[in-house]
Amino acid sequence: MPKSSAHNDWLPPQAVNALRELGGQLAIARVRRKESLRAWAKRIGVSVRTVQRLEDGDPGVGMGVYAAALWLIGRADALPGLADPSLDRGALELDVRAARARLSRTAAKTDR
Repeated sequence: MPKSSAHNDWLPPQAVNALRELGGQLAIARVRRKESLRAWAKRIGVSVRTVQRLEDGDPGVGMGVYAAALWLIGRADALPGLADPSLDRGALELDVRAARARLSRTAAKTDR
């Protein structure tokens, strides 16, 4: 039986949907390669049930298991780009606000 985690209960719907989509895509990749659940479980080093949970998009499956499955289909290199700082809109907005604040302070000093 999978471990229950409190964080699984409050995941944002977008995150839940993204994991389900990723799991479904991994399932399609496995089937297209004509590989069994048992074969993938053995290659990843987990139980068949864990691969089933992964393919269901279960957020309780460890990120390392997702990474190993991505590696099996030649996509592990995509992982670092998921948190690329240059694509972080929230941080960019903070940088822009800080720059505007600095500009306002500079303008106020020159007006004196």
